[in-house]
Parts: sequence; C-alpha cells; structure tokens
Amino acid sequence: MTTMTEASVREFKMPDVGEGLTEAEILKWYVQPGDTVTDGQVVCEVETAKAAVELPIPYDGVVRELHFPEGTTVDVGTSIIAVQVGGGAAEAPAQAPAEPQPAAQPAPQPEAKGSGRQPVLVGYGVSTSSTRRRPRKGAEPQAAQASGAIQSELNGHGAAPAVPAEAPAPVTGQARPLAKPPVRKLAKDLGVDLATVLPSGPDGIITREDVHAAANRVTVPEQAEPQAPPAPATPDRAAAPAPAVSYDTARETRTPVKGVRKATAAAMVGSAFTAPHVTEFVTVDVTRTMKLVEELKQDKEFAGLRVNPLLLIAKALLVAIRRNPQVNASWDDANQEIVVKHYVNLGIAAATPRGLIVPNIKDAHAKTLPQLAESLGELVSTAREGRTSPSAMQGGTVTITNVGVFGVDTGTPILNPGESAILAVGAIKPQPWVHKGKVKPRQVTTLALSFDHRLVDGELGSKVLADVAAVLEQPKRLISWA
Repeated sequence: MTTMTEASVREFKMPDVGEGLTEAEILKWYVQPGDTVTDGQVVCEVETAKAAVELPIPYDGVVRELHFPEGTTVDVGTSIIAVQVGGGAAEAPAQAPAEPQPAAQPAPQPEAKGSGRQPVLVGYGVSTSSTRRRPRKGAEPQAAQASGAIQSELNGHGAAPAVPAEAPAPVTGQARPLAKPPVRKLAKDLGVDLATVLPSGPDGIITREDVHAAANRVTVPEQAEPQAPPAPATPDRAAAPAPAVSYDTARETRTPVKGVRKATAAAMVGSAFTAPHVTEFVTVDVTRTMKLVEELKQDKEFAGLRVNPLLLIAKALLVAIRRNPQVNASWDDANQEIVVKHYVNLGIAAATPRGLIVPNIKDAHAKTLPQLAESLGELVSTAREGRTSPSAMQGGTVTITNVGVFGVDTGTPILNPGESAILAVGAIKPQPWVHKGKVKPRQVTTLALSFDHRLVDGELGSKVLADVAAVLEQPKRLISWA
C-alpha cells in the first residue's frame, strides 16, 4: 500500500465567515471524494446565524474525504474536507495521526502530524485560533475498528474516535453511541446518557425522537446500566418502544430552531425588551404615486430595472430622513450617547425559506432613483436565492418592511436591533376616498412607523411619518423637497 508524504494532504477548516460566529451548518456539498478541485472553486454551502455562504477551496488538488455529512453543525476552526495536493498516491494510509486535530486525518496513516495545513481562507477571517465550544471525544490514535466507517461519516473523522479505557461500552456493542452533533447536544440538555438510548435510525444512529423517548422513560427502573450483562439489558430496551417520541407526530411537526431563524428570534426578543417601542399610523392616498410607477416603467432610464411602489416608498423615506436627520440614529448604551448617522443604510426586510433577514443598501441616501432601483433589485434577488452575505446585513440604520405583499393592511413592526425606526407598508388597494370634494375610488395604503422612544420623541416620529405620506400623496415633492 502506498503512503503519502506529510505535505501531500491539506485540511481545509471551517472559516469564520463573518462577525465572530462560532459555528456553521453544512447545507450542501458540491464535491465528492475523488473530485478534482482548483483554487477558488466553491466546494460547499454553509449556513451561519446570519446567512447562507458558499465556501471556496484555497488550493488545487483532489478531494480525499468530506469529514462531515450535510446537515451537520461544525465549529469554526474544525477541518471539514481533506484535499490531496501535489504528487503522491491517494491510497488510504495505514496508521492514525500521531497528533490528533479537531477533525482527524481520514483513515490511519504513519507519522502524519498534520503540519501541512492552510491556516486561513483569504477573505473569511483568521482561523489559526479556532473556536471550539464542544470538544469531541475520541482523540486517541488506537481507535475502535468495528464501527470506523460509520463513525467517520457521523463525526467527521477519518478514523473512528477511541473509547476511553474507563468508559463502559454501550450494550449495543458500538465503540461509541452514534449520533449527530445536534442530537448529542439535545441529549446533554435533557440529561440523557446516549449509552442508554435505543437507536432507531439507519445503521444504529440515535435520532432526536430516540432521545426524547429515553427522557420520558426516566421513571422506569433502569435495569440495563448498573453492571448488568448485555443480555438482560437488551430485552428491557426492546420492551420500551412505547411512544417513540413525546408528542403525536400525526398532529405535530417539530423543527429545530437554528441558523437564521434562531438568530432572528434572539434579535427580536432582545429588541422588543430593550428599546421602548412606539408605533404611529397614517392612511394615505397613493394614487399619484402608482401612476408615477407606471410612467417610470416606460422610461428608458429604468430599462431592465425593477420599478414598483417599494422603490418610491424607499425614496420617500430617504427624503423624510434628510428633512429630519435626528431620526437616523442609534443608542450607545456603553457610553450613554445618542449617535446620529450622516448616512443611511436602508434595510429591506425579506422573507426567505431560511427565515426573515434584513439586508441593507449601503449609502442609500447618496443614490439616484435608477441606482436605488438597481440596488433594490439585486437585494431582493440575492435574498430569494439565499445568497445574502453576512456583511449585507450589518450596519443598517433604518428599515422598511412591506407587509402589503401578503394582503395585510398594516402592522406594528419590531425594530431591527441597533436601529432607530422601521416603516411598515400595508397593502395598496382601491378604497372610497374624498378627493377634491367628491367620494371617488382611490389607491390607498396605511403606513406604520415604529421608533425607539429613547432616540425619537413623538414629535420627531410624527414629522417623519407625515413627510413620507406627503411625498407618496404628491410625488412631485421628490423634486421640490430635494
């Protein structure tokens, strides 16, 4: 069997893809073992608490092993893929590494110390000081061989993690209970010993339902664990297939809260209970604005651009902010200061399959109407495709949320954390309206402005909302108030 030199395999680690995040979930692999990769080629897509991000490999070579399957949450700094670079055969080595890494070299090899690794992916942050919050067991070179292949797939290691000498082996005969990282965390949170859980997944994998079932059996006398031989323990477990889960799967569906949804939930709770919210409403005739939208669609300056009511609503808000600059501020709690921003990073709330995100248009205040239309189009398209970068969601100052697309008249939106105001736009629809002394059908909508009352008092908030409404009612104010 041919062995490889120490420098012929590179381990690519999960990078910090933005803002000091500590972990990411592997959504999809674009390569498989044996595939040839080149410097800059995207090899996988991962989801952080901020967004989905594609990861490029920083060198040329042949994929030797994917350390983690899709759906696994991996700590930043942990090796996720091994690539053979340069010459040397791609045969499996014969001995485990002498010095284990967070994700060990695939399959055992002699004298390998993992010294040929790239420490950082350019543009994704430093990974030399990796963040590890869940140290994994099993770093001994003498790994159990019986379940090596399955352990490698589940735990991301080329060699199966060894069972410590003092740890009693599970009654199933496995070197270590097989479970994915989220399931292990669930078991830890519920106080369930995985060695006592009867697995129901393929190849003996413990599922979330198995953990819940074990948690519900805590009142049942445990006969399998205290020094009992495997034979009596197996019938005891086989007799407990009672409810496989703690809820009715036919009537309930449970989805783990993670990634973007988890971050959004935490941010909204923090915002709701930190900033004192005030919401004001105004109903406005936007018939002239709707006519202007149709005219702009025919204008050659907007050819190929997305032109819709949101474009003019965004411009109206920017005009209102220019007339009332104090609304564009943030609260510095550490220094007890109000920070007024002389720029507007305009956030647009977007519903995506992974949850609500709020990317923002940088320096929206300085853009012409065609430039703003182009930026809005790119923002929406990128969000729908799930390609929004973490940086695109940082540094927002005010936000617009368009609940009208769902047929909703209005709402009381919660502030995006760190921002001073958020404008909700309701559905635009024909309604009877007094126009020039007569009741006529007009295009009408309701606007709602929520603001942080520490930063924005009632007078300022009312002026901003009134200015937005005035521009939408008479779009010529885009010129006269410019």
